[in-house]
Order: sequence, then structure tokens, then C-alpha cells
Amino acid sequence: MAIRERGGRLASAANDRLTAELSGLDALELHDDETPSPVRRVWAAAWPKLAAVALALTAWQLVVMSRWRPEFVLPSPFTTLDQLWQDAQTADFWHAIGTTMQRAGVGFALAVAIGGVLGAAVSQSRILRSAVGSLITGLQTMPSIAWFPLAVLLFKRTEAAILFVIVLGAAPSVANGLISGIDQVPPLLLRAGQVLGARRLAKWRHVVIPAALPNVVAGLKQGWAFAWRSLLAGELLVTIANKSSIGVELDTARQLSDAPRVLGVMIVILIIGIIVDSVFFGTVERFLRRRRGLAEH
Repeated sequence: MAIRERGGRLASAANDRLTAELSGLDALELHDDETPSPVRRVWAAAWPKLAAVALALTAWQLVVMSRWRPEFVLPSPFTTLDQLWQDAQTADFWHAIGTTMQRAGVGFALAVAIGGVLGAAVSQSRILRSAVGSLITGLQTMPSIAWFPLAVLLFKRTEAAILFVIVLGAAPSVANGLISGIDQVPPLLLRAGQVLGARRLAKWRHVVIPAALPNVVAGLKQGWAFAWRSLLAGELLVTIANKSSIGVELDTARQLSDAPRVLGVMIVILIIGIIVDSVFFGTVERFLRRRRGLAEH
């Protein structure tokens, strides 16, 4: 009887220790379960960007105060932002942005379509990979501005010339992203898909594309960067009569030696690039990380 009671006490003590340890583990796992408020999430995402902007403006103002260049050549951020605010009150300013964004959307969509088809074909054919695989990389490294003389010869000073260069600048990056993504799909996933009955289109839909998505998105993001740079270079070189754009506004300000307007248009270009990256590509990347358990929900 005494041995039984002693065994019961030992078992009870062991259960108490186990319960305490599990409670400690639960506390470690659950202490971050409180979901931050929307205001906190917005502030957490915004304050680093606001701090970076404040530092950039401060550095800019310090350079102006150093008298490194006359203020009519390098105006202060206050002068530039005031000029930008005045320009933003006009319809021409927004019409120019609308024209540029329309070109960017059409050109990037064409680049995605062409690059996607090319990348899928090359990834599935050894002959095509051997024939044009290195050519795609060579086209990707070629400066977009080098295509404009040929574009003007082929299409004159038209919208087609600008779109031609956008596609040549962005499509190789899209194709390489797709090729890289498909190449890096783990063979184990492909075999698991075959065991589960995934064939042909089902294999691509449920196995290959989901596994390749991170690389595909990286290629799209890089393709957008090339497309945006190509577009602005094209608008500086190819001026279409009676059609305003961001590039035309920038070149006009340069011809008039209007430094505040030049810097203001450059700020607009930078802001659009940041917005596209943060809102569109940033959202897609966060979604993919959450789906793969690489980020908090």
C-alpha cells in the first residue's frame, strides 16, 4: 500500500511538471496572438518610408545650403515641392501622367504575354534553350535606349516605336523569370503530382505554376523596372505631336532651364515607381510568403 501511494505521488508530481512545462510552451506560442490594429499596421509600414523621405530631404537641403551649385540650378526641396504642388493643380499635369501610365500598362502587358510564351516554350524544349536561351539573357542586358534608333527607323516617331522598346526591354526579364522558376521546381513535387494523377494541364495548374510563382513574380518585378526605364527614355527621345507625357514634361522643363520643374517631374517618376512596387508587387509577394508560411498572417 505504501509503495502504491508513493508511486501515485510520483506520477502526480510528474504530471504537474509536465503540465507546467506545456503551459510555458503555450505561453511562448500564444503571447503574440494579439492582432495589431489597422492603424498600427499602417503606421508600422509607413514610418520607415517617412523617415527615409525626411532624411533625403534633409540631405538635399544641406547640399543646397552648402552653395555647391547656384540655387537656380539646384533649387531647395521647398521650392521644388511648391512648384510640384502648383503643377498638380493643372489638368495638363494629370493628362501627362495618364498618357505615360497608359503606355506603361499596354507595353508591360505585351511584354508579359510575349515573355510568358517565350519562357514556357524555352523551358520545355532543349533545342530552343540551346538556340535562344543565351540570346534572351543577352537581350536582357542590352540597354533599352540602344533600341530607339532602330525603333524610329521601323515605326517613325509613333506610339509603336515606344511600345517596341518597352517590350524588348521587359520581355526577356519575364521570360528568364519563368524559365528559372520552372527549372527550380523540386522533382519530388512533380513525382508527387504524377502519383496523385496530375497530368498535362493539371500538372501545370496545380504543381508547376504554384511552385514557380516566386521566381515568376521576381521576373515580373524586374521586367516592370526595365519597362518603366525604357518608357521614360522613349518619351524623352520620341516626341509625338500634340501628346503630352511625363517624358515630354521633363524634356520641356529641361529646355526651359526650369530646375524646380525638372526635379518635380523626377519626384513624380520616383513616386510612381515606389507605388507600383509597394502596392502591386509588394502585395503579391506578401501573399505568396503567407501562403508558404514564410511570413506572419
